[in-house]
Amino acid sequence: MINFELPKSLKNLQNMTHQLAEQGFRPISRKYDRIEHGDTPAELKPLAQMIAAGRPRGGGKSDKADADPEAVKNGSNLMGIVSVEEMCWGDTGLMLSLPASGLGNAAIQAVGTAEQKEQYGKLYCAMAITEPGAGSDSAAISTTARRDGDEWVLNGEKIYCTGGQRCDAVVVWATLDKSLGKAAIKSFIVPRDNPGMQLARVEDKMGLRISDTAALSFTECRIPLDHVLGSAEIADTEAARKKAFGGVMQTFDNTRPMVAAMALGVARAALEITMETLEKEGVKADFSKTPYNSSAIELELYRLEADLDAARLMTYKAAWMADNGQANSKEASMCKAKAGRMGNDVTLKCVALCGELGYSERYLLEKLARDSKIIDIFEGTQQIQQLIVARHLLGLSSRELK
Repeated sequence: MINFELPKSLKNLQNMTHQLAEQGFRPISRKYDRIEHGDTPAELKPLAQMIAAGRPRGGGKSDKADADPEAVKNGSNLMGIVSVEEMCWGDTGLMLSLPASGLGNAAIQAVGTAEQKEQYGKLYCAMAITEPGAGSDSAAISTTARRDGDEWVLNGEKIYCTGGQRCDAVVVWATLDKSLGKAAIKSFIVPRDNPGMQLARVEDKMGLRISDTAALSFTECRIPLDHVLGSAEIADTEAARKKAFGGVMQTFDNTRPMVAAMALGVARAALEITMETLEKEGVKADFSKTPYNSSAIELELYRLEADLDAARLMTYKAAWMADNGQANSKEASMCKAKAGRMGNDVTLKCVALCGELGYSERYLLEKLARDSKIIDIFEGTQQIQQLIVARHLLGLSSRELK
């Protein structure tokens, strides 16, 4: 029998995180949206400590699950999905500004050594992938890394780096030999105070305004030899090259469902505000009426709710697969594409349904609509996700289907 309910442990986590979002994020959401490029909100430090204290040791996997490989493991990925949705119900920008919540942290947890996790796991680590000439095609990056004795030397430019201004370290994607394509791409941990890495600018943005988005430059940036994530060797066979780049891309298989969860939280927040607002005007979506006996507004609310639930189930599946050691690249892209599109659609429809109240700053609806847009773009655009899914379904490589 299929059970779509969360287990008790995850429901407890969900309730706890919701309280944090409701009492810690919502009250300061509008304030920091207006401040934008200020310092990291002081209110986030105690919240981050609370979250860290509540994390189970061992990645959230039970002893029973580890002893029985056939057991269902509701581990760290599904826990992360539940937490991220609730926090983004409060405020996505503030969630992204929490210490130890950067995309670089996910990369280090996915493929880092025990020493790297110990040194950088509790810090805020950003991720620098995108370049002026390499956007959605991660394999086209031109930032270089060369070995010089006991150090790596990085040169290049990165843009749209979330948390690049306030972070403690950055995980930088660079190539050891551009002529070898994907096989030569590696990721490197660069401490934020490294003199070879400079902050070029911080972007003004439409949404997620409190979460800084930076451009970084690397000029003869030297880091220790052990700051490479994964193997530093360039694969010498086609199969090994695919596996090597697949290891680098594994980060996205874990984080794309997390991005989908951001869309879930934003969309749910907008839908709840809309339902509360409309109910005051006598319009209540109680789901007890048939479509033929419902008003146009009620039908729209039913559709939005169904779309949200569909995206959530797809996201849970992708996270569950990761926790159970199953390849989930296709499912990660599917849930990210579905949830990203759903988040845009739901928030904008909610603004429209509430009219001038939705468009004004009286409620958070207009802010939620602004925040939702980037979720459909970063960590792989809607179009790129659909392309990845198509490759999986058709059994074609990236070279065969571009």
